[in-house]
Amino acid sequence: MATNPDAEIDHEGPLTPYRQLAEILRARIARGDWAEGRPIPSENRLVQEYGLARSTVRRAIAVLVDEGVVWTVQGRGTYVGQEPEA
Repeated sequence: MATNPDAEIDHEGPLTPYRQLAEILRARIARGDWAEGRPIPSENRLVQEYGLARSTVRRAIAVLVDEGVVWTVQGRGTYVGQEPEA
């Protein structure tokens, strides 16, 4: 299912808010909003932008990490793509 990268969270929709956010972020990455290796907005920024709880944003990011779409560095942020090998 292709998601509109500019979609808003539908709290009454069939998908949970964290799944909706994961789809939106995936679509924004595919659109090129954030380049490979570059950070996506902070959790706090995503909380403000989408009006979600921080735990919901974290869960959406965890989905994308599990899929290999993004990777995180504790205290530094979440980045597009696969984590570089050390």
